[in-house]
Amino acid sequence: MSAGQPSAAPRPNARYTVLDAPGPLPRDMLRDLLSIRRDPLAYLERTAARFGDHVAFPMPKTPVLLVGTTAGARRVLVENAGAWSKATVQYGALSLVTGSGLLTSDGSAWREARRVAQPAFHRSGLAAVAEQSVAAAERVRARAAVEGEVVDVDAAVLQATLEVVGRTLFGGDVTADGERVVAAVLEALEVVIGRARTPLPGWLPTPAKRRLARANAVMDEVVARVVARRRAAGDLGDDLLGLLLRAVDEGRLPPESVRAELVTMVIAGHETVASCLTWTLDLLARNPAAQERLHAELDAVLGAEGGAGSGAGHRAPTWEDLRDLPWTRAVVDESLRLYPPAWVVTRRAESDDVVDGVAVPAGTLVIVSPWLLQRRADVHPDPERFDPGRFTGEGPEVPRGSYLPFGAGARLCIGRDFALTEAVLVLAALLRDRRVDPVPGDEPVLEALVTLRPRGGLRLRLRPR
Repeated sequence: MSAGQPSAAPRPNARYTVLDAPGPLPRDMLRDLLSIRRDPLAYLERTAARFGDHVAFPMPKTPVLLVGTTAGARRVLVENAGAWSKATVQYGALSLVTGSGLLTSDGSAWREARRVAQPAFHRSGLAAVAEQSVAAAERVRARAAVEGEVVDVDAAVLQATLEVVGRTLFGGDVTADGERVVAAVLEALEVVIGRARTPLPGWLPTPAKRRLARANAVMDEVVARVVARRRAAGDLGDDLLGLLLRAVDEGRLPPESVRAELVTMVIAGHETVASCLTWTLDLLARNPAAQERLHAELDAVLGAEGGAGSGAGHRAPTWEDLRDLPWTRAVVDESLRLYPPAWVVTRRAESDDVVDGVAVPAGTLVIVSPWLLQRRADVHPDPERFDPGRFTGEGPEVPRGSYLPFGAGARLCIGRDFALTEAVLVLAALLRDRRVDPVPGDEPVLEALVTLRPRGGLRLRLRPR
């Protein structure tokens, strides 16, 4: 610094964090506590708009950094992923529900579980996923025909995606107990989300703690019954359940891993795809031009005699049709950009690192939000606009690393291809001869839980076209 040159003004938050990044003061955090609980997405947006790409939060003992750039997210999730663990409040809370499954585990335990489970998600099995996805969508259509055009699409796709997971990964073993499992999982997640947002000493005998115990007991009971039925059948099979049981018998995985992975798949392989489909249907209902183009594609691919038509007489889609549905896939991709089910990802630094120019000491907690990254105007022009053309080459290219609905790097979601196959074919089957429209007066209220969900469901009109 030359003589007479003024020094940079100290950051107002410098006394509260070792991180060289701007951020709120403790009094700001106290003032905003209620708004953080009510609408964490809006809080993240306001905070990023106020402080910029990187935000340091004044948390006691643990440095906390919100990383808002593609380069920063890539450093944590891809380039130096081995130095960042899932030893965070977020995954610690989830593990109270799932146990040490693929979603929450780290290190050698995670690597072995992933090796065991990988064959269940191989491309060779996607034809079965396609078949079950279409069958589940047909059951939704049949129920809608009986119950009327106004459908709670959130409830409908939750049921459909549970059926797909049950029939493809667990050989149909969980569908009989599906409603009980889903209710227990949702209740348990509600408890742990509340605990993560308002931490209390673990020894307190709160009503929420008793609710969590009851929900976990239901999950334990169902898993035990599923395992007993499969073992009684004599043939363990080659689906995910069979792979897990065989690995337990061989000593590669501990017995509790079966329960952990089953519950993990109910959350990661069921609720996330349902979230994607719910918001996709809502976006189509509110964007008629995009829906008309989707109908034109479905008419061309699925129409009677293979030609375009009005929707009547269309056949159901198949695995072989997937490559001929680029607009349908782009609609799903754009929905995942706007409403990424996993809206926040956390990691803890196991060693010192530098993230997009910010030095972070070991122990730092980093927050990466796909919700923020995928709505950056400098990366995704007009980011609030629903524009599937971003994914068909008709608009600005989606930059590498700026689209993270399935994570990135070594921890990329094991079920990505499963989820995309399911979402595209469920959508195609539902809308091959129908359209979806808003219900006047019904506006969805976005709720950021483990995934992004509409509070109280989402009613849309599903009618013949």
